[in-house]
Amino acid sequence: MSTAITVILVDDHHLVRRGLRRLLEDDAEIAVIGEAANGDDAIRLVTTLKPQVVVMDAAMPGTGGLSATESIRASTPTTAILMLSMHSEQTLVRQAMAAGASGYILKNVVDLDLAAAIKRVATGETVMDPALVASAPPPGERSALSPRELEVLQHICDGRSNREIATRLNLSINTVAVHRANIMNALGLHKTAELVVYAISNGLVTLP
Repeated sequence: MSTAITVILVDDHHLVRRGLRRLLEDDAEIAVIGEAANGDDAIRLVTTLKPQVVVMDAAMPGTGGLSATESIRASTPTTAILMLSMHSEQTLVRQAMAAGASGYILKNVVDLDLAAAIKRVATGETVMDPALVASAPPPGERSALSPRELEVLQHICDGRSNREIATRLNLSINTVAVHRANIMNALGLHKTAELVVYAISNGLVTLP
């Protein structure tokens, strides 16, 4: 039985999809099982094929990548979305992560390792293009969190649940939940997806 990660490619340009497929076709651990040229087709295809990962173009005519991501995450939550974009604006990155994307990588990177990014999001990791990660956090924000909160934040960004964090840090689940709430309050954020992209983009955590 094949254990390859099943992937659907979504981009409104045929040449881009063909290029992405070529990047992946030599990797035996990844199987491209479908392609879509717009958000609506992507939603229908995911509903039918239920891939493990969707590589999603952020900007497409009609139903764009953000809307398609929200719909797919709502209907097929086991499918991870890896956003692929030409745009590096932090607003777009935040919107993508808030929509439910598991990662955001840039198209215009010469050494783009798409296969590696797909494998990481397939295992539940959050992937952020290194070019989007600030070299240092804004003044005062790291000091606003205690060492324990920074430790919990790292585990949150690694995709671990409160229960998993509690086990690793030998804490109660309730204590972890309190730490999570305190972190969000300190940073002025309300959703885990926003917290993850904010922490990564501002250098509050380290990437594997």
